Amino acid sequence: MPRPKIAILGRFTESASALRYRGVVTSRALAEWIWAAGGDPITLLPGNDPDALNWAERLAGVDGVLMPGGGDIRPTRYGCSDGHPSLYDMDDVQDESDITLVRYCLDTAIPLLAVCRGLHVLNTALGGRLIVDMPQHHRHQVRTVALTGNAPMMGLRGDTVRGSCYHHQAIDVVAEGLEVVGRAEDETVEAVWCPAPAWTAGVQWHPEDTWDVDPDQLSVARAFVAACDRR
Repeated sequence: MPRPKIAILGRFTESASALRYRGVVTSRALAEWIWAAGGDPITLLPGNDPDALNWAERLAGVDGVLMPGGGDIRPTRYGCSDGHPSLYDMDDVQDESDITLVRYCLDTAIPLLAVCRGLHVLNTALGGRLIVDMPQHHRHQVRTVALTGNAPMMGLRGDTVRGSCYHHQAIDVVAEGLEVVGRAEDETVEAVWCPAPAWTAGVQWHPEDTWDVDPDQLSVARAFVAACDRR
């Protein structure tokens, strides 16, 4: 049987050692995580012209969407000022592409997994708000996440999971329609489940960092890929 096709929206980069120019990239670790779970990852070019935002055509033959990590969403998208000095790599084309793609998945029952910035996009697309800069950043940290509610739907069946974190922003106001199913010790939202028509979930940490040594991280990808396969 063919592997389910998983679209990953690419991230803009100003420099990549293997390229002569600016690039559109997908994390190798992220792609290998999806491959290990049985999916076939493909990278999509972000854009904000009508053809680029025609997700019905662009997702033909795609079974699910992974919204990856990346730079900061422009805070005006969720009602805050964009003047904070901690903000980095903001890009309006990336934001428009991300947000419209997430809304399309929710509206048309395409399985969706959101990681780090992807979780922020999901929350923003549904009307939530972010902390522009956390009082204490979660960069280069491993956090214990307490699990509740529909966490088993995400492949997480224990009471806790260890998450490899790298973020200076987090969910502030949880969007209507999202269920918080995981929080760190400091109450940071680390995992959400969305009762959408198709499997939809998000994690604040980076499962791709440790999937090869932590079965819980691979279980998240397998739950997602299984939902894509059913579709």
